[in-house]
Amino acid sequence: MLLLIVALAAPARAQDPPPRIPWFTVDLHGSVPRFPSDDVELAASRGMSLSELPGRGLGVQVGAHVYPFRWRAVTFGLGGEFATSHASRTPPAAAAGLRPSEERYRSLAPQLSFNFGTGRGWSYLSGGLGTSTWAITPKGQEDYPPDEERLKTINYGGGARWFIRSHLAFSFDVRFYAINPGLAFVTADGTVRPGSPRTSLLVIGAGVSIK
Repeated sequence: MLLLIVALAAPARAQDPPPRIPWFTVDLHGSVPRFPSDDVELAASRGMSLSELPGRGLGVQVGAHVYPFRWRAVTFGLGGEFATSHASRTPPAAAAGLRPSEERYRSLAPQLSFNFGTGRGWSYLSGGLGTSTWAITPKGQEDYPPDEERLKTINYGGGARWFIRSHLAFSFDVRFYAINPGLAFVTADGTVRPGSPRTSLLVIGAGVSIK
């Protein structure tokens, strides 16, 4: 009886190890930037009042990364990210003297990432140094010099990816953009305005990743 049981028993098999983090991913996120709305220096740099600063907005983040090297529990990634966002504000009719305004931000930067997990899902910390443009335009001041100055910007943050299918994941990212101050400029009527101050911009994004 013992020999029969042993003969009929299925051989035990070790579970396959989880897959490694893939060689590359592409991220597409919708984002919510939190533009400063209480910065007196920022408002002064555009000849605006605090009540005219747009504040929160909407945007898009697009990133691509490769993962060429792993050391112990860390997989190193190299890639880049493009982020763009927009906010606007229209004051109520009863708010006399306040003007509608628009705010636009764009950033392009390489990134180095430290990734922890497997090909089924992993978290990461990442950062990079690039440039950004930050334009704030109140209505009636469109004749100001184009606010297209390229500002040195450090981005840093982290997030995670969970693969719900073999090549498709849900992902999110929380990122800070440390933006260098801008240069002073002269308006069309000869007024000298200070440049935008040093600022940290918080952007929260979520969407999909493809491997």
